[in-house]
Amino acid sequence: MKNILLPTDFSENSWNAIKYAIQFFETSTCNFHLLHVDRLSYMVAGDIPYTATENVIEEVYTKPAKMRLRKILKQITKTFPEHKKHKFYTHTDYNFFIESIKNFVEEKEIDCIVMGTKGASGLSQYLIGTNTNDVIRKIKCTLLAVPENARDGKLKEIALPTDFLSIYDIETLQFIAKILKQYKASLRIVHVNKRKAQLTEEQEINKNILETYFAKYEHSFHFLTNNKIEEGIQCFIDSRDINMLFMVAKNLNYFQQILFHSNVEDLSYHLEIPFFVLHEKNK
Repeated sequence: MKNILLPTDFSENSWNAIKYAIQFFETSTCNFHLLHVDRLSYMVAGDIPYTATENVIEEVYTKPAKMRLRKILKQITKTFPEHKKHKFYTHTDYNFFIESIKNFVEEKEIDCIVMGTKGASGLSQYLIGTNTNDVIRKIKCTLLAVPENARDGKLKEIALPTDFLSIYDIETLQFIAKILKQYKASLRIVHVNKRKAQLTEEQEINKNILETYFAKYEHSFHFLTNNKIEEGIQCFIDSRDINMLFMVAKNLNYFQQILFHSNVEDLSYHLEIPFFVLHEKNK
C-alpha cells in the first residue's frame, strides 16, 4: 500500500499535479492524502497581531478549507470514476509549510510527495517555488514534481542524469526499475561534462554497476559536453522523446547544477516534463 501526499493550495496548478498523480499510480493500491496548509501568523486586529481562538480558526480557516477539499474529492470522483484501488483522505494544518510536510511524512509514513511546479508569468521558463524548493532540500522523501502544463501520457523514455561519482543504493535502483517495467519505458543514462574527459576508474566502476543492473531493460548511455550541466540536460531532453526525469539527491553538488541556481531562493528551470527527486534512505 503506497501512501502519497498531495499538498494543495487549491490552484489549477495543484489540481493538475493531483490528476497526474492519480493517473501515474493508476495500477497501484494507494492512499492519497490531500493536505492544505495555512499560516495564522498574519492575523491582525487593526494593526495589532493577536492569537486566534479555536472558534475563529474553525470558522475562518478550517471550515472553508474542508469545504474546498471536499470539492476536490468530488472533482476526483467525477474525473476518475473507475479508480477503485485508490482511497482519499483530506487534512488541514496551520503551521509553517515545511514543518507540516515533515510531520505528515512521518505520521502517515508517506512514500511519495507530489507537487506542482509553477509557470513563471510571461516566460517560457518554469519557476519552482519556495515550497517545492524547501521540500527538495529539507525532506528526505521521494518527490514527484509536475510542471503546470504537464499532461499524463505514455512514458517512452526516462532520463537519469549522473556524474558516475556515487553508487546508488538498491532501493533507488529498484524504484527506477519498477517504473521502467510498469510502463515498458527506456532508460537514458546521461553524463554531462564541462570538458571532454575520460571517466576515472571509479566512474567506470559505477557506470558498469548501472549497466549490469539495468541489463534486462532497454537502456543506453549518453555522454555530452557543455559548460553548463543544466543546459546539457535540457538539450538532451529537447532532442529526444523524454517523458520523465529521475534525479538522485545524493551528490548534491551535481544535483544543484541541474536544478539549483546560486544566490537565489527560488529554483528557476525550464523543464516541461515531470521529474522525480529520489532520496536514499538513511543518508
